[in-house]
Amino acid sequence: MGGDMSGDMSGDRSGPPFQAVQRAFAAHLRDPAAHPVPPGLEARRVEIYRSLVFNNVSQFLSGTFPVLTSLLPAARWQTLVRDFLRLHRSHSPYFRDIPEAFLTFLADSGTDADDPPWLGALAHYEWMELVLDTDDTPAPEVDSPDGDLMQHIPVLSPWCAVLAYDWPVHRLCATFQPTEPLAAPVWLLVYRDREEQVRFMELNALTAALVQQMQGNGTQTGQALLHGLAAAMQHPSPDSVLAFGADLLADLQARGVIAGICYTPRPASTSSKEGL
Repeated sequence: MGGDMSGDMSGDRSGPPFQAVQRAFAAHLRDPAAHPVPPGLEARRVEIYRSLVFNNVSQFLSGTFPVLTSLLPAARWQTLVRDFLRLHRSHSPYFRDIPEAFLTFLADSGTDADDPPWLGALAHYEWMELVLDTDDTPAPEVDSPDGDLMQHIPVLSPWCAVLAYDWPVHRLCATFQPTEPLAAPVWLLVYRDREEQVRFMELNALTAALVQQMQGNGTQTGQALLHGLAAAMQHPSPDSVLAFGADLLADLQARGVIAGICYTPRPASTSSKEGL
């Protein structure tokens, strides 16, 4: 799957002979039903490579999407993997980029009418664990890892994302597979804690809005953020928003979602991770 495989894989014989064989061989590995074993290659040995390619990609995707794999019929999962190999053209040499390419494939052409309507949302939700687990963004600079979050500037960890889905992706299982979307989106927070473990938690709309406000924040104290949130919501009791928000900020800091505080304004970060 590595490298730019976007060129013609139909077995074109132009160019140096070894390149023609490579193209024909790659075309066969991707789509053996449409492309026969290239002449001069022993079928038994080609079968070994064909199995290795399919099994390696299937196992890697299964490891990234374990819930999705468990909820789809085995035959449907194998068909999805085979269609992915046959139809999608990867442009990255990195194995860890295969799941993102698989998401693109699902969004573009991978699903059919018989697939569960939440398939794409669940795949994205599971993929986010890999995103956060492998994120090598440097830790942000803070003046203190703890301190008064209300009077100083809370600094959000770069290893977190607020996600919104029309399906309860965090609850899908063998006995719970809804056929209709939620009346209102579910908000979820995915983050990497101080022990380098990826965690998920469900948020209410207020908490989701607060975390989103902290993304890129470099000037506002916790108190200012909450005042702004209460005003945006036209909340009838701003003091209750401040009281709730103070406890919420402390909880987010304990979880590692807030990396620390700054005493003075700093350049705002422009990086953020987005859900559906």
